[in-house]
Parts: sequence; structure tokens; C-alpha cells
Amino acid sequence: MSTPASFGTGLAATGAFVAGLVAVFIAERVLGAGSGRVALAALGVGVAVAATAWRVVRMLAAPVARRTLERWVLTLYGLGLLALALYFVRGDVGTALVGEPLSRSSPRLSGVLSVLFPALLLCALVPLAMVEAALVAMARAPVPETGRVRSALFSGLGVAFAVVFAFAATYVATEADASWDLSYFRTAKPGEATRKLVRGLNEPLQVTVFFPPANEVGEAVRQYFRDLAPESPRLGLEVLDQAVEPARGKALGVSSNGSVVLARGDRKEILTLGLDPERARGQLQRLDAEVQRRLLAVAKPRRIVYLTGGHGERADTRPVPGEAVRPSVAQLKELLRAQNVDVRTLTVAEGLGTEVPRDASLVAVLGPTHELLPEEVAALREYWERGGRLWIALEPDGAGLEPLLRPLGLRSLRVPLANDRVFFRATRQQSDRGNLGTANFSSHPSVTSLSALGSQGAVAFLGAVALEPVTPPVPGVMLDTSVRAHPETFADANGDFEPGPGEVTKAWPLVVAVERPAPEGKPASRAVVMADADAVGDGILGNVGNAYLAVDTLRWLSGEEALSGVTTSEEDVPIQHTRSQDVAWFYATVFGVPVAVLAVGFFVTRRRGRRAPRSAAVAGGAR
Repeated sequence: MSTPASFGTGLAATGAFVAGLVAVFIAERVLGAGSGRVALAALGVGVAVAATAWRVVRMLAAPVARRTLERWVLTLYGLGLLALALYFVRGDVGTALVGEPLSRSSPRLSGVLSVLFPALLLCALVPLAMVEAALVAMARAPVPETGRVRSALFSGLGVAFAVVFAFAATYVATEADASWDLSYFRTAKPGEATRKLVRGLNEPLQVTVFFPPANEVGEAVRQYFRDLAPESPRLGLEVLDQAVEPARGKALGVSSNGSVVLARGDRKEILTLGLDPERARGQLQRLDAEVQRRLLAVAKPRRIVYLTGGHGERADTRPVPGEAVRPSVAQLKELLRAQNVDVRTLTVAEGLGTEVPRDASLVAVLGPTHELLPEEVAALREYWERGGRLWIALEPDGAGLEPLLRPLGLRSLRVPLANDRVFFRATRQQSDRGNLGTANFSSHPSVTSLSALGSQGAVAFLGAVALEPVTPPVPGVMLDTSVRAHPETFADANGDFEPGPGEVTKAWPLVVAVERPAPEGKPASRAVVMADADAVGDGILGNVGNAYLAVDTLRWLSGEEALSGVTTSEEDVPIQHTRSQDVAWFYATVFGVPVAVLAVGFFVTRRRGRRAPRSAAVAGGAR
């Protein structure tokens, strides 16, 4: 017959056994070296062995009805001691036997032991905990239920096997490094901007596609150009197999299949995709942008854009000494080059103090920290007055450019803008209120794509300055505020990021398009003034809205606003999390989901356990 005292004694033995294993763990993993480690490890092993011997004595003295249960528990003890022995064989014992670390003499055996001993330890401790819990629950039972303990034993082994399998599967997957892309895939279709470009062709443009028959990449490319061909009779399409037509391929500079050649006169551009669908997948998803870039190169003359330098502008490659390093405009330069633009620097050394070069399509002044020289301002004003194009971006702590802005009908208040309700949260500080976001666009041609995108093309301004028209207005100059801030944006004069008395709250202008009509036969003067140079800076330009703002600004200033439109892309948008979100997802997946599964299993098991005695009582009453 079992007694509560006997069950308590068995539980104490198990506690001592586990304590011995914990002592070994602390000695090996926490202390790591020295006499303290050896003493604590020896103590832990001695306690575990003593607890096992104690359990052997209990098994021999136990009644027949309980001896089977004790044998199961003792087997789990033995499994734990075997795991402990394997650990020491892999470490100090193995080194003493062979004279050098086992990882060096037998690396494969060392690797097997490294995996085997924690698996055996897990298969011992998890079932042991469940068996002891079942035995404690039957402390006052006249005869222990062998079936209940057996179920606990198998359940523990099942959990241990599942954990071992999960770790093994993770290890194998990591080593194999195999992945399957199950995401949705589709080739990009011709976008509105590309269609407009083809409609505007004034000379024949020949597209030659080199792919073998029945190739997936080739079929996707052919379908793209079939959809584009009806836009203009000047667009010709020819599909060839380079292996069959090597002479044609050589004449166009193609030596193998998997390429597309766009040619107009003596100008040609080659787009290489390859024949493997998986490798070409990324290019096919952004095929519209790739084709548009090459169409611009062959169908339009190359334009020259000058970026001023020497005053701390974002375009400078070297920062001004003593000033904080700000994001550059390297991404903007790449974006301009993709639009068939030659980007050059214009400083006093390049003649800015005298006049703007005659070949300039436009001149950009991006976030200078120091005022321009009077001679430079005079050159830029003369350039604008004779039909030139200016792109100016300001900052609250930068140059005011008053002499350059006044002829355009604008002035900078040198006061930053903020919004306490609609802003981008970056650092979770009060200063984040200066990170403005807006989708408030006009119908001006310089924001054609943004107007079409609406709220999907929201633009970010990370530190805008307050702009306003001059009074009285400049005669003959037309202003159009193409991008406005949220109506609750205020001019933060005291810099506390809180709306206060005297700080005007309104939909401040963030981008203003300026135009002055010219006499017939001469080009009109155009300018775009932005309240924040960060809007076209590195990092921010990765936002779709900011990218379209830059491209549409370029096209309007270049007189090509008819080509503005959305470029299609089937690329997956990456999901980005903050550090705190990553931490939350980590703990939710690693701990939250397993705890939830165990909780559901616990409540279902408890419910079944409560229902079983009730069913037995009903059956007894029926008898």
C-alpha cells in the first residue's frame, strides 16, 4: 500500500537528482574553469549518483504493485546519468583517454556526442517530471494506477521526441540552406509612363527580342512588348533565335539568347535577362522600369543637370568642416541618370560666378547651409529670366536664399514646421513631430503621378521650413502649391514641437511650382521650390511618393510633363519592423505560441479528466 510519505521521499530523490544535474551545468557553463568548477561538478555528479542509488534501494524495498513504477523512474535516472557520462566523454574524460580534445582527434564522434547527450537528457527529465507529477496526484490512493503513470511516461517521451525532432529539423534545414519561393509572381505590365513615351516617338524604334522558342522568360518579354506595340506604329517588334540568326545578333551586339535590343538609328540599348526564369524573376518584376530606362536613352536626347556646390549643399561629396554630416543625394543622382540625365557639378570654379552653362537643362540648389555669393545669385537669376529651370530645396537651419527666392515670388521664414498629430515616428522622441507626411496634392503637372496615386503616394518631409508668397506678388510670376502639408501643421517658432500662441497652423506649402510665361517663341521660365532637401535625400527617396515627386519634378522642369505617369512593378514590398516590434515577434513566436498550445492541451486534458469520474459515477448508479 502506498503512503503520502513514500511518495514524498521519491519526490525528494528526484529533486536531489535534478539538483545534481543543475550543479554540473553551473560548474561547466558558468564557472568554466578552475578548482571551483571541478569541485562543483564532482559534487553534482556525486549527488546525482547518490540519488540514483537511493532510488535503487527504494525499488528493492517497494511492494510488488509499486515496483514496476519504481523501475520506470529508475530507468529515467539511468538515462540521465548516461547523458551526463556522454558529456564528460566528449570533454575532459575524452581528452584524458586519447591525449587530446575529442573534437580534434575524432571530430565526427565529438559532433555525435554533442547532439546525443542533450537529447538523452531531455528524454530523461521531461518524462521524469510528468511521472512524478502523476505519482504525487495518487499520493493517497490505496493502489497506484499503473496505466495513469504509463500515460504520463509516454506523454513525456512524446514531448521530448517532438522537441528533439524540431531542433534536428532546424539544424538540417540550416545546413542544407534550401528554400522555396511560394510568393505570387507576375511580370510587370507596361505602365502609363512607358506608354506615353512610346506614343511620343517621332522616329521608328526597333525592338529585337532574342529568345529560343518555348522559353518562359522569352514568352513573358514578348507579351510585354505585344501589349506595348499598339501604342505607336513607329514601334517595331521582331522575335529572333540567336542560335538560328547569329549574324543578326552579332550586328546588334548580342552573342547569346536572353537579350532585348532597343535601337533607333545608330543608338541602341541592350537589356540582358537570361533564360532561367528564377534568375530573371527580379528583372521581370520590374521589367517596365528597365524598358522605360532604355527607351529614354534611345528615344530622347541626353539632358544635362547641374547641381550647385561649394555652400554645403547635399550634392557636395565632402561635408563642410565643423558641420554635422547630412544624408547625401547619391540616390537622386542615380534616379536622374536612369531618366537619361547627365549629372554634373557647378561651382564657382566651373563658372557659376559668371554664368550658367548654355547646355544646362536645369540647375538644382539642394539644401545649402551657406548663402550663395552675389555673383552666383546674379548668374542663376539671369539664367532663369532667359527661360532657365531651377530646382531649389531649402532647410530650416540652412541658407535662406532670399535674393534667389524673391524674384520667384517666395520667401523662407527660416522657421521649422511640425505637426503633433500626423507625423512619422522614427525615434519616439518629441522631435519626431518634425517628420511630416502628406498626400495633399494639387492637379499641377509636376505632381501628375502623385495625384494618380493619392494616399498610396504619401511624401515624407523630415524637417521642412515654412514658405510663403511675397507681398505684393511678383508681376508675371505664377505660383502653384503642388504639395501642401496637413492642415494641422504649425510653424514651430520656439522649437518645442508644441503648437503655441502666435504659431500659425495651416496647410503650409511644401512644394511650389513657379512659372513665368515668355514671349512667343521663347521658353517659359520654370522653377520648383521644396521646403525640405531631405525629401530627395538618401534613404527617404526609397519611399515611392518621394521618388515620384523627384521624377515628376524633373520632367516638368525639362518640359516633358506629358511623359509623367506611374511605372508598374510587381516586386514584393519588404515588411519592415522596428527593433521593439522584432523583439515582440521573437518572444511571441518562440514562447507565446508554444505556451498557448500547451495551455489549450492542459485545459482539454483537465476537462476530460473531470468528465471521466462523472461518467463512472453514472455507470455505478445505473448498476
